[in-house]
Amino acid sequence: MDEQTVQRFWQDHACGDAQVGGLHERFRDDYEKFFTDYDRFRYQNESHLPACLDALNVAGKRVLEIGLGEGSDAERLIRQGASWSGVDLTAESVERVRARLMLRELPYQELRQGSVLSLPFADGTFDMVFSHGVLHHVPDIKQAQSEIHRVLRPGGELVVMLYARWSMNYLVSIGLIRRAALLAAFPLAKAGILKPIPTQGMLAAHLGNARKMGLLRYLRLEEFVHHNTDGPANPYALVYDRKRVERDFPSFRVTRTYKRFMHAPPLPVHRLPGATIMGWHLWIHLVPRE
Repeated sequence: MDEQTVQRFWQDHACGDAQVGGLHERFRDDYEKFFTDYDRFRYQNESHLPACLDALNVAGKRVLEIGLGEGSDAERLIRQGASWSGVDLTAESVERVRARLMLRELPYQELRQGSVLSLPFADGTFDMVFSHGVLHHVPDIKQAQSEIHRVLRPGGELVVMLYARWSMNYLVSIGLIRRAALLAAFPLAKAGILKPIPTQGMLAAHLGNARKMGLLRYLRLEEFVHHNTDGPANPYALVYDRKRVERDFPSFRVTRTYKRFMHAPPLPVHRLPGATIMGWHLWIHLVPRE
């Protein structure tokens, strides 16, 4: 897997478009409505997020956000008093976030398109680096964490959200239910008994992937997980526990971890308790090693 493949996917599948209707499809002439609709969806669906962001205490800090999505978290951090800069791999996200910040007259330091593998910032620039749901899509994570370490000042903090290995979503939904469903559907589709519409639905996309790669290869969990976090076309994703964080972020020391967000489609678990144990979002606070 290479960074260019990941970049192409996220350039064409901007965060939130599938959930609230793509900006290009309905809102290109009305950014304000799109951002309002997206923020409503995001913070209703992930209701834990405002409290997690508020707890970062960013007022007066130089904060770099890596991976920007639609800029909803950026706006919140700026409104909390952060001296905010942002970087994203895709031109699409940078364009959208710049439009958001201009529309809402929010101050910021720098907004750049660039790679986490070669961050376009000087050594020791930031008090905090924040990245929500991004670094688990970076194939060369060792280089990424080295660059983050470089741009953080001594005594700074890295706060990331990564997909959780010990979660209901990974262990039950992805690991068992979705694989079993595809295993059952594949021979039916091959025999012509099951005919999902090619342009609609997850099942058709997964069947297409399985035909291209071979069913058994596609069902291997280390392969299947890539295509079950952010859609079947997503090329790369990992899941993390503390041990893997410590292995993949050797320039840092973990100071705190916690889980949020009960999420395991198609299981209706969203409003069930247990997110702190089996939640899909693993938050990690780290400090740079000297």
